[in-house]
Amino acid sequence: MRLDKYLKVSRIIKRRSVANEACDAKHVSVNGKVQRASYEVKPGDVISITFGAKTSEFEVLSVNEYATKENASLMFRQLKGLVGKGQHLELDLHGVQLRENRDV
Repeated sequence: MRLDKYLKVSRIIKRRSVANEACDAKHVSVNGKVQRASYEVKPGDVISITFGAKTSEFEVLSVNEYATKENASLMFRQLKGLVGKGQHLELDLHGVQLRENRDV
């Protein structure tokens, strides 16, 4: 599965277009190397997302084409960083930002 789609399906980043922009801006690396949105994610990969001076790291546990809100968090294990339950990353003019999820 493509890196941008994985970030969206796993709900690490809320929208695929935002995940794609984060990859284009070189905020996302896999196994220590900056990757494009087209990178094929595999179980065992370590995804790092840098925003400002802070970095979040996630280990890929599984790659699923679809995930419900309840089982999306089972696709990865957070190794380091600030993204907690009920939060996601967004890209804006100032870089990648941590945001609280809103119930709509």
